[in-house]
Amino acid sequence: MEFNLADLWEAVADTHSAREALVCGTRRLSYADVEARANRLAHVLEAHGVGPGDRVGVYLYNGTEYLETMLAAFKLRAVPVNVNYRYVEDELAYLLDDCDAKAVVFHRELAPKLAAIRDRLPRLTHFLVVDDDCALDTAKSLAALGALRYEEALALASPDRDFADRSPDDLYILYTGGTTGQPKGVMWRAEDIFFAALGGGSNGREPIAAPEDITDNDDVTRRCLPACPFMHGTAQWFAFDTLFAGGTVVISPEHRFDPALLWELVVREHVSFLVIVGDAFARPLVEAIDTMDPRPDVSRLSAVLSGGAILSPAVKAEWIEALPETILIDGFGSSETGGQGAKVSAAGSTPTGLPRFRLDTDTAVLGDDLRPAAVGVIGRLARRGRLPVGYHKDPERTAATFPVVDGVRWSIPGDHARLEADGTITVLGRGSVSINTGGEKVYPEEVEAVLKAHDDVFDAVVVGVPDERWGERVVAVVAPRAGAHVALDELVAHGRSQLAPYKLPRAMVIVDHVVRSPAGKPDYRWAHARAESGAAADDADPATASAPR
Repeated sequence: MEFNLADLWEAVADTHSAREALVCGTRRLSYADVEARANRLAHVLEAHGVGPGDRVGVYLYNGTEYLETMLAAFKLRAVPVNVNYRYVEDELAYLLDDCDAKAVVFHRELAPKLAAIRDRLPRLTHFLVVDDDCALDTAKSLAALGALRYEEALALASPDRDFADRSPDDLYILYTGGTTGQPKGVMWRAEDIFFAALGGGSNGREPIAAPEDITDNDDVTRRCLPACPFMHGTAQWFAFDTLFAGGTVVISPEHRFDPALLWELVVREHVSFLVIVGDAFARPLVEAIDTMDPRPDVSRLSAVLSGGAILSPAVKAEWIEALPETILIDGFGSSETGGQGAKVSAAGSTPTGLPRFRLDTDTAVLGDDLRPAAVGVIGRLARRGRLPVGYHKDPERTAATFPVVDGVRWSIPGDHARLEADGTITVLGRGSVSINTGGEKVYPEEVEAVLKAHDDVFDAVVVGVPDERWGERVVAVVAPRAGAHVALDELVAHGRSQLAPYKLPRAMVIVDHVVRSPAGKPDYRWAHARAESGAAADDADPATASAPR
């Protein structure tokens, strides 16, 4: 047995065979059920030429099939690849071509997009369709793809586990869109991703020392609901962390985020651990619960973790007040580092300012010279230890993101941070979206957190637009609360006591809603387009017009 994701899963599945593993809608699968279904799917893929190193696109909404497909690929030493179901045809074609996909498992609703790009992907030869309640007539698209039906194919395949030996070097790939540019595939060794992001079998203790020890990692009480899509790392990581602990993964069958339905699922399935992404999930959830009649009894919910996007202090405060029985965890990490740190908020605490994390000994803030930055100096957040192999098909970006300094390999994906005197690290945000106004750096997340604390603001994104005088000026793209009116001078007055003058927005664009990814991350490209087309500098306000730079 190796530190291989399929080996580890099989050991847990054998140990807890009768225990509930996955719940989605009316489907309830034990560990033995999931193991048999994953074996059947692996045999289907193998019969169609999928083997070690081959890429299998996972073009699915959340469901048991998503995790089954990942496990089936791992069993064959193949590589599952997350595919964003919101991509338009050109984006979809780019990703499937870039990852060298040989097979793809997809929901029926998505068939027309695949059929439209089929001729552009000569390496993609096998299509497996998961049925859904989509009203579209997809018969022509499915025929053009020659797609097999998922459940029918599984029913005819063997449930036996008769696969070749595997390796801790088998690949796990996570495609990440980042904030700008084309998506890129982050490649990890199976052993490294297990310890860096999938819990390492720790269950709150030390990581396991030998792969056989995974069966000692037993948390029958954990019922984890990843509310974000499995196509993003946060949901995948906590789902597998839960399965490796012998817990139950609860999956919402809804294709879109509905706060009330999610709370109903939390209650119905006795969820103890909820995984969300930032304010885009937290604020609608916390504001929905007090409007529901009767108010949901979520007393079994002990922990809520936000990964992939930082929670703003205002939303944290709302949550703690509304749900004092839960602890709220800000988790920090990236596709290129795995989990790096966490900060816990609970009843009695008062969240303020930017997130500050107490991180481990493998994390540092490095300056431009790739040496440790001094206290108070802004540098780049870096991690050493278990790291990705690199980016798929991109040696130049790999060398830039994973430099070797004095014999030590670091991951430096682009987050800026500052080391504080008490040893904590303040995370400022991605340098790729920072704003340079008159030579001063402005990090959008810091300004966004302040704006979202205004009573009339429901959501906000901050970007920089070209400015002849300052290079860039700060523009706020704001979605007001229903029935509320937001004025720029009010936002400036609100932020004046918390932000330096150069960080305050000089213009504002009002929108009905802020566009975010299904995982809750802001779409900065959309925000830039809205800001550039709709914003004009408001130099009438002295707090912004004469602000020193």
